[in-house]
Amino acid sequence: MMTNKRYGVLYLGVTSDIARRVTQHREGKGGAFTSRYKCKRLVFVEHYPSIEEAIAREKAMKAWRRMWKIEAIEAQNPGWDDLYLKLLA
Repeated sequence: MMTNKRYGVLYLGVTSDIARRVTQHREGKGGAFTSRYKCKRLVFVEHYPSIEEAIAREKAMKAWRRMWKIEAIEAQNPGWDDLYLKLLA
């Protein structure tokens, strides 16, 4: 999940190359939604063994209430830190 700030707009998507996709979003080339709302901070990541499992999880999470998404972020990343640099390490 990406956001523009703590408790801000949330964007949820699936990709096979998270570092490349986040770079695109950060450069404003990722999509209209992330560009419009300036979602450049990666705050939540889950990895799955297959793209089918990742897509199923994405669909399930998109149906979640906003508070459930916030709780998932805070369970994994209580400070809402930008996880992008950890991807590059």
